[in-house]
Amino acid sequence: MTAGPTSLQPSLLADGPALHEVEFVVVDLETTGGSPHADRMTEIGAVRVRGGEVVGELGTLVNPGRAIPPGITVLTGITDAMVVAAPPEEEVVPTFLEFARGAVIVAHNARFDVGFLRAACDRMGLTWPDPVVVDTVALARRVVSKDEAPNHKLGSLARLFRADVVPDHRALTDARATVDVLHGLLGRLASLGVTHLADLRTAADPVPDAVRRKSTLADALPSAPGVYQFLDASGRILYVGTATNLRTRVRSYFTAAEKRRRMAEMVRIADRVHPIVTATALEASVRELRLIAQHTPPYNARSRSPAREPWIRLTDEAFPRPSIVRTAPLDARGVLGPFRSRALATAALEAATGAFGLRTCTDRLPARPRPGASACVLAELGRCAAPCVGAGEPPDYAERVAAYEAFCAGDATQVLELVSARLRRLTAEQRYEEAALERDRCHALLRGAARAQRLASAAAPELLAARPAPTAPGAWEVVCVRHGRLAGSAVAPGVGDVLGTAHALRLVAEDVPAPDRWAGAALAEETEIVSRWLDQPGVRMLDVTGTGPALPRLGAERALVDLAAVLGVTVESDVLGAPPHQAPEQAPDGEPEDAPGAA
Repeated sequence: MTAGPTSLQPSLLADGPALHEVEFVVVDLETTGGSPHADRMTEIGAVRVRGGEVVGELGTLVNPGRAIPPGITVLTGITDAMVVAAPPEEEVVPTFLEFARGAVIVAHNARFDVGFLRAACDRMGLTWPDPVVVDTVALARRVVSKDEAPNHKLGSLARLFRADVVPDHRALTDARATVDVLHGLLGRLASLGVTHLADLRTAADPVPDAVRRKSTLADALPSAPGVYQFLDASGRILYVGTATNLRTRVRSYFTAAEKRRRMAEMVRIADRVHPIVTATALEASVRELRLIAQHTPPYNARSRSPAREPWIRLTDEAFPRPSIVRTAPLDARGVLGPFRSRALATAALEAATGAFGLRTCTDRLPARPRPGASACVLAELGRCAAPCVGAGEPPDYAERVAAYEAFCAGDATQVLELVSARLRRLTAEQRYEEAALERDRCHALLRGAARAQRLASAAAPELLAARPAPTAPGAWEVVCVRHGRLAGSAVAPGVGDVLGTAHALRLVAEDVPAPDRWAGAALAEETEIVSRWLDQPGVRMLDVTGTGPALPRLGAERALVDLAAVLGVTVESDVLGAPPHQAPEQAPDGEPEDAPGAA
């Protein structure tokens, strides 16, 4: 995407150098008119400055290839005779681009000057480099009041900041005056916390001074991955977040880049920021999740009550039925979930009982029907086998239970076929509300099954894995996972160090006891985060105790994708992450030469 004249180059923002380290090129143009496409430039002036010192200047008239309007001559004093021997824009613009290479472009009313430069590049087939652009008009509107200057024109600001030169509508003179105006504006902005290039991106935006001044809370933070905690004066944790660059991420909270109203409220209360540097981004994500669950910060909206998420499991009786429960023992049958809410669990329960014809009554039924027992209306509708009256013989009901358990274990074929057929029939009959209800129930059921299957896939007693570090060429991230819980992570400097790092990590990693319930060793969301990390391209399994991570080929994640195709929609990103693991039908063809072997 091409950035506009006042946009910022992402790579420079990520570095976020201090303003005294940044090189600025202040530019001014004189032109034959106001249209960058219909008119042409007649003069260009540019001054390169760093740390308040001028390091270079560029100034030249430009032959516009057309007559200069009399009104422009009166304004600038530039005549046709003056530009007849001047170089054309085809020579001047490449020279300017070289002069300004790697610098931040500054102009007074930057849209005008940058617009002409971009248009000239387009005419010549040159690529505009999309540098950081700063508009001194926009900055002046932020910090110069009407009591100080009648307007924000260059002449008014030059007088206010006692510029060494007086603007006279000649390019180099106006550029020199703009340099002094820029320095004056930056001096004022510094008191508001605008001290780095990243701050300058939103310096002209209406950020309250009380918020912008808090940017000093980020000054001592490291430029490393990890977790950050906003705390108030009493030490209470207000908010927990994760970042690949702690310093850059936290600084963004004090600029207009942060649009969330509650975050502005939180920043006003915050007294300090506590960083926790982590070896890997995966460890940062897991630590963030654990801290939110432990402290329930008031300004975190997600993952605050993960332990209260409901499950579905089969009851332990002669004619079992799916039931919503608070926890699921490790030996429980027909487990789904956990679900994000009780409402989703209820919808999934309705979908499961309807798809497999399982009973919904809550009475504990004996193996033989009670004398005088009567069936409910669901039996009359054909939606229940009615084992309470013996209408469904035990073998028949057992087959229904077995089909449900097969679905939970990883075969969603029957459910997908049944729901797809029902949705097509309801849609053909224009029963759209019923079709929407059926769709939502099926989604809830498949989501619950997908989460349970993913949790089961990462439940090995111990797993060591590695992948190339995305931010450190040549390095490898190494993780140790025990019973679905991240026990430790480290970074190996090179591929030859991976196995040694894995061995050392195994010795110091957290000791995780075997759980006695589903997702008992870790929060379900943590195990999912770890599982999706294992799904990433380039991950290599170093050693696995027990069954390695593998999702069923016909499982719920695959069914969600297929159902989305039936509906003609895209499956939600919070349901599926990376493509699911699949049990291989044959051994892989081979590993890259630099992939570490088994530990």
